[in-house]
Amino acid sequence: MSGEHGERGIGMTSARTRERLVQRLAAGGIRDEAVLERIRAVPRHLFIDEALSSRAYEDSALPIGLGQTISQPYIVALMTQALLEGAGERRLEKVLEVGTGCGYQTAVLAPLVGQLFTIERLAGLQRAARQRLAGLGIGNVRFRHGDGFEGWPGQAPFDGILVTAAPAEVPAALVAQLAPGGRLVIPVGPAGNQELVRISRQASGVEREHLSWVSFVPLLEGKG
Repeated sequence: MSGEHGERGIGMTSARTRERLVQRLAAGGIRDEAVLERIRAVPRHLFIDEALSSRAYEDSALPIGLGQTISQPYIVALMTQALLEGAGERRLEKVLEVGTGCGYQTAVLAPLVGQLFTIERLAGLQRAARQRLAGLGIGNVRFRHGDGFEGWPGQAPFDGILVTAAPAEVPAALVAQLAPGGRLVIPVGPAGNQELVRISRQASGVEREHLSWVSFVPLLEGKG
């Protein structure tokens, strides 16, 4: 869906502001052209409150209600790139997203993988995200209202898992649901001291790699 026809008051500036955002992310180290193209293509202003539409293409996190945020575009791109890199020409066929939120990260990632399974603990957020994604014609996503700490055992194993909120420690259930060679990209730690890590499941064991220092809302147990 184009942002060039005045949706939500953005008007003709949308394409230009998206392009400036893409250029900023590329200058900041995002190298994957497919990821940059998704940032360019996804109308971020549709995923936030209309009152914040003028800030939609800033490289900043924004509130989406219920104590949640839409992640900074750089972090969305970094996490997506970290999940995909290393796969080479092999497409990640089954990917799990923990924390659907408003659906922006989902919209960026879904066309780059075979099938995306996404879990959200807040039913209202997920209903809205489902509607947005349907409106954008993104059809390879399956939704679950549930506890992200548990993952989605009935669909495991996954080639990749991406988590959009920070637990204090990496949930063992998520690592267990990785396929051999699969990777988990997740922010970990308490507020003010969180790191983004990539965990890879290899024949020799589990490898952990530091990617960046970050700030995310906490990953909470249960569902609401």
